[in-house]
Amino acid sequence: MTAGLDGSDGSAGADGTKAAPARGWSFPGQPPTRLVLIRHGETDHTTERRFSGGLLSANPGLNDTGRSQVQATAEWLAPVADQIDVVLASPVRRTRESAEIVAAGLGKHEVLIDDGFAEMEFGTWDGMTFVEVSEVFPEELQTWFGSMDHAPGGGESFRSVEKRVLEGLDRVLTTYAGKTVALVSHVTPIKTLVAHALEAPLTSLYRLELTPASVTVLSYFVGGENGDERMASMRTFNATPSATAFPL
Repeated sequence: MTAGLDGSDGSAGADGTKAAPARGWSFPGQPPTRLVLIRHGETDHTTERRFSGGLLSANPGLNDTGRSQVQATAEWLAPVADQIDVVLASPVRRTRESAEIVAAGLGKHEVLIDDGFAEMEFGTWDGMTFVEVSEVFPEELQTWFGSMDHAPGGGESFRSVEKRVLEGLDRVLTTYAGKTVALVSHVTPIKTLVAHALEAPLTSLYRLELTPASVTVLSYFVGGENGDERMASMRTFNATPSATAFPL
């Protein structure tokens, strides 16, 4: 029996009315599939506030601060290592380096790669600061702010990134059903997954911020009125290491 948000199970009440079907916070039937989403650590592009895309970009590696950030996150996650089944990463250098640190901290021996979770490509904007883009491409920048379908600098649009990220999500939920996956990715893919889980518009990406090496946890399960709807809940967002045990 599945409890709804108000504790109801969707059955008829004493007055004959039917309570609202469960929408979240409960995992009927099979155990949930959990994604522990970890943003990569800092690079020199991060500190200089430069656009930094995927494999077609300058592809910078972690700097010393970034490695320390990820190491701290790995140590924070270590107590729940036995609950994490696999470490997955985007193919981009900074995420692969971060994932290797996370995997070592969790005692895992392999990092698997999925291209679907690479960062957005920024084309000719890559490596430029926001100020530089606003000076060189002011009209295109304004177009980008107003359109989810515009590809900046000939790179990728938010819509095209959303498509490949959600295709990646389908692969993960199919391959690792009922398991917990540590997925090391980037700002845009992680925010895209959060918006999708919350059924928020894609424009909500403009209102979300993620700290380097931060952790966001999403749970996926099957439920809904007919018991066959893929549903999600967000347990943690943009969390960074603290003295408190990680709430997985």
